[in-house]
Amino acid sequence: MKVILRSDVSGLGRKGEMLDVADGYFRNYLNPKGLALKATAGAAGQAEAMRRTAALHDAASKADAEEVATKLVPMRISISAKAGDGGRLFGSVGAGDIVKAVEDQAGVVIDRRTLELEHPLKEVGEALVMCKLHSEVQFPITVEISEA
Repeated sequence: MKVILRSDVSGLGRKGEMLDVADGYFRNYLNPKGLALKATAGAAGQAEAMRRTAALHDAASKADAEEVATKLVPMRISISAKAGDGGRLFGSVGAGDIVKAVEDQAGVVIDRRTLELEHPLKEVGEALVMCKLHSEVQFPITVEISEA
């Protein structure tokens, strides 16, 4: 079945693309969530308009992401947490804690979902956390955890 994506779908395509998908995938997932619509002659014009606006939005968001990256790359984000013997933290430092520290220290607001953190940080020391603000803009953030 030919469909037009209304928004970016991970693993499938970008907003405004026309693609073939299985009928059941459209009926049971894409259509109920409002992610796609059936491709018709009238919808093709809509798809072109969606592609144009998505391209403009993508260029603007890439520029914003590059600006944020230039501010954050040279910085070290410091977080203090209670720790026991051997530098093991009581609790952990997660993406939310890192985002709050970035906002406090750099004055930059980022979404916690942009941080690629496999597991919470549980030891005193330094860690590199990848930040993916845009599909073409990703950079490491240096997080330094010290004992409180």
